[in-house]
Amino acid sequence: MSNFQIGRRAALTAGVAALASPALVRAQSEPVKLATLTPLTGAGGSYGPSMAKIAAAVVEEVNKAGGVLGRRVVLVSEDDQTSPEPAVRAARKLIDVDKVSAIMGTWASSVTTAVAPLCWESKTFLCTVSGADSITLLPHQGYLIRTQPNSQLQVTRLAEFILSLGAKKIFTMIPQTPFTQSTFDILNAVLPKGGASQQSLIYDDKKNTYRTEVDQALRTSPDMILANGYTPDTVVLLKDLYRAGFKGKIIGFAYSINQKLIDQIGQNDVVEGVYTFAPAPAEGSGAYEKVKAAVGSSNPDPYTCQVYDHVTMVLMSMALAKDTSGTAIKDNIRKVSQGGGKPVDNAVDGLKAIAAGEKVDYSGASGPCDFDAKGDILDCKFRFEQIKSGKFTLVKIA
Repeated sequence: MSNFQIGRRAALTAGVAALASPALVRAQSEPVKLATLTPLTGAGGSYGPSMAKIAAAVVEEVNKAGGVLGRRVVLVSEDDQTSPEPAVRAARKLIDVDKVSAIMGTWASSVTTAVAPLCWESKTFLCTVSGADSITLLPHQGYLIRTQPNSQLQVTRLAEFILSLGAKKIFTMIPQTPFTQSTFDILNAVLPKGGASQQSLIYDDKKNTYRTEVDQALRTSPDMILANGYTPDTVVLLKDLYRAGFKGKIIGFAYSINQKLIDQIGQNDVVEGVYTFAPAPAEGSGAYEKVKAAVGSSNPDPYTCQVYDHVTMVLMSMALAKDTSGTAIKDNIRKVSQGGGKPVDNAVDGLKAIAAGEKVDYSGASGPCDFDAKGDILDCKFRFEQIKSGKFTLVKIA
């Protein structure tokens, strides 16, 4: 009889608590909301759909395994249109209406620069694949990490590769972006150490021809052109360089000189021999294999691999904190990705390990995810390729 009375009293007490704290009950039962804000259209439109797709795949796998902290995860995907103004509108909707804890996958540096203040002001965590140095110099108060190497790391490695090709007179052609000036500064610091020089110009990326700019560049007799725009303007630039008879080497970032560019140009002669450069995913890793299977590609791009890592780290951070807020992610994301512990390469295994009280050390599809105090990735490898007969061929990974 007494056991029954104790049980009944406990049940009544719990019922009273539930009535007194309806917000607490709702919080425990409502889904965890995350978001991707990727370029589904615009200059980055060839990357955004795959980035959103891999995020959805990770969320689906986690939900099948029981969610995070016993709660289902809901992913909201928005298009930033590779443009700051629509990106800000989308971010406002994600933060104010959807009330997501984290936004993942911002691609263009101009987009991330515009969206970041909204995130830190609302304590929404932001994971980005943008590379401009200025991004992590913003006063984000820890509510931001990027898995993309910053301009300092990327352009330094690029300059070293240019020197390895024997180029001595480089001309950089680039639109105005958040990384334009830093690109010039880094090239001018590194190239002279190898006996090379660099000149440059900034062009309007909305023009339908760059013949005037190409003629200006070729008057300096360069032996290499660094084409540092996005895909739409680089299509025009490469055609104009070809028409002008430029016979030297051309190199550009793989985010712009990609298969979409080759398909749009439609002439192998225009792109034959062009070099490309990009952060190298962790090929052969368990995480990389999961990305390949999820997006149906034998060679997923580095941004898709990075978003896989974003979602995985965010969910593990929540589990470790036993809290799904942006602040909880900020305070725990380095605890799950660096500093030792059980090696894990996917969210489900990581969540199981954390639930069992184990310390975890995540290394993902983009490689080790170790960050400095500003939120910059500490290091990564880079992939250099060359277009031959319309196909990308590996030169080296270093």
